[in-house]
Amino acid sequence: MGETTDTRRKRLLYRSWHRGLKEADLLLGSFAERHLDGFTPAELDQWEALLGENDADLLDWIFARRPPPPPLDGAVQRLRHFRYRPRPA
Repeated sequence: MGETTDTRRKRLLYRSWHRGLKEADLLLGSFAERHLDGFTPAELDQWEALLGENDADLLDWIFARRPPPPPLDGAVQRLRHFRYRPRPA
């Protein structure tokens, strides 16, 4: 039996918050928390592919030090426009 969309979103949210590099955790986790529920299946595929990349490459792409590979460009563009706001304590 395949994974439900809700289960997939929860798994991707967890992966977004648990990257290993705190800066990536905060950026990707906060973004996913705010936007993942509205993603289409194709956008979930792209987000999952993005999460498969290493943090150093992700940060280089997000901060425009290097261009992202074309399949990930849409997800990287969304992250570039995202404005992180700390969670209320």
